[in-house]
Amino acid sequence: MAKSYKKLGEYLVEWGLITPKEIDQALAHARSKNLRLGEALIDLKLATEGNIYKALAAQQNMEFFDLDRNSVPPNAVNLIPDDLMRKYIILPLGMEGGKIKLAVHDPQDMEMQQIVQFRVGKPLMPVLAPKGRIKSVIDELFNTTAANTIDKTMDQTIDRMRGSVDKSIDAKGVSKSVDKSIDKSIDKSIDLGGLSEGDDDATQAPIIKLVQAMIAEAVRNRASDIHIEPMKDRVQVRFRIDGECVVRDKIPLRMRGPLISRIKIMAGIDIAEKRLPQDGRIKMMIDKQQIDFRVSTLPAVHGESCVLRILRPDSVRIGLENLGFEAEDFGTFNKIIKRPNGIFLVTGPTGSGKTTTLYGALNILNRPDKKIITAEDPVEYNFQGINQCQVKEAIGLSFGKILRAMLRQAPNIILVGEIRDLEVAEVAIQAALTGHLVFSTLHTNDAPSAITRLIDMGVKPFLVASAIQAVMAQRLVRILCPKCKVPDREPDPYWLRLCGITADDMKDRTIYKPRGCDFCVGTGFRGRKGIFEMMMMNSELRNLAFERAPSNKLRRAAVASGMKTLLGDGKLKVLNGMTTAEEIVKVAQVEGVLQQ
Repeated sequence: MAKSYKKLGEYLVEWGLITPKEIDQALAHARSKNLRLGEALIDLKLATEGNIYKALAAQQNMEFFDLDRNSVPPNAVNLIPDDLMRKYIILPLGMEGGKIKLAVHDPQDMEMQQIVQFRVGKPLMPVLAPKGRIKSVIDELFNTTAANTIDKTMDQTIDRMRGSVDKSIDAKGVSKSVDKSIDKSIDKSIDLGGLSEGDDDATQAPIIKLVQAMIAEAVRNRASDIHIEPMKDRVQVRFRIDGECVVRDKIPLRMRGPLISRIKIMAGIDIAEKRLPQDGRIKMMIDKQQIDFRVSTLPAVHGESCVLRILRPDSVRIGLENLGFEAEDFGTFNKIIKRPNGIFLVTGPTGSGKTTTLYGALNILNRPDKKIITAEDPVEYNFQGINQCQVKEAIGLSFGKILRAMLRQAPNIILVGEIRDLEVAEVAIQAALTGHLVFSTLHTNDAPSAITRLIDMGVKPFLVASAIQAVMAQRLVRILCPKCKVPDREPDPYWLRLCGITADDMKDRTIYKPRGCDFCVGTGFRGRKGIFEMMMMNSELRNLAFERAPSNKLRRAAVASGMKTLLGDGKLKVLNGMTTAEEIVKVAQVEGVLQQ
């Protein structure tokens, strides 16, 4: 039986350091500011950092280390590479029993411990110390901040470039000279991912401040992507917010080279290579939250286009009930993901939330008694307790090869990022037929089309009919801002007709429209939710699949057996006041839509 742990607040109350009423106050503050309880207590000055970490150490059954500069032996810092100490805010305290005694501030960061142990080649003995004290000792030992040296070099380099620009060099010259100078002066082995928007050093070059401000603004505005697009006479910066691209800035063309080079350095990309597409990753702290960015560069006519995909850990842990399921579909979904075997497919275009839905399912199923393995390209979010494999086509590590190896690992549940070809489809179906539960995605317009797509790939119809348990199509629609939406007394009959909403449907219902306020930045919409089309396989649909029936025939049979279409699910969300008919028609398949 698993050991039950006391809550952090219970230790503090038991030690007489805080009252239950203050705990309630801190919990309310933590919820409103998205903080942990310990952070909230420190923020409200109800407890000291030292007492919080003492309670955390007691809770985790770890040694608490009262750290100061004199407690670090002179040669201890040589046990761990400098970049790891600064990146993870950890500090070696010497050797003890053949292990490196390591001061850490997050006892649950097992990934960090594995990376450090791999790099140093010795076992670790972690002890708990306050984060602020560790950082203070590190700064004192090295007499620097994590990125001070780099930023000074960047500042001097780009300032020289900017002075030259103003005098005689054109935009093309700037790009070349910046790239050459930076390539010589920057140590490529240093990880800049730990920089945060708060590292506002007076010595930072304008380009560093520009990039950090741009990234921080995008995160705070809930953007999912940052698009940096060189044009003929400027560099356009756009944010994708709630699925819509919004122009946020127009940067002078002379800053194109330094801007792209800075992002490449942060992402660990070769700044000298401009002819080929490249990919990289950045990790930054924005408002006390660790955010990952997937960076992609693409050569274009007017220079390299760069896109930063913002990956928020909390975006895949919002819970299935918050994805937008209606009660009936939510119940069906929960039953499907708890089946012992078979394939469950989620379909839709890129950016329709398929990965978020499947991660939500894995989050529920992720228990100690279940072994889960994923094959993804790329691995966007890391989950504790799940074995995640990254596809690397360059070395021959394909979806198919990973899948075959997976089956020898005796998993209960398998996630395949995408079924792209016959090889992957056949192995996934074989896995489903041999007792595994398989999740995957397909790019199709609706749920019934997934059956015909697999058969068109070359999978035998009887295998498709036997292995598929259910197919769910989904789209994301913008949700009306809760603070400013207003009743629509005269809704446009054109959009209502296309959405299938009749006068009878609107009886005793209020349809809303957007208005715009500061909370939604004037758009009238804030956030997105899914609309879903759940097709459960039954004997009739299996027979039609076996007979290679066309998708329209499969669709009619699915609707007759109770499948709610994307349009039907969207219609309910309009009548419930969540969104507008126009938003539904934009993303759902509607025949005869006139593009306006």
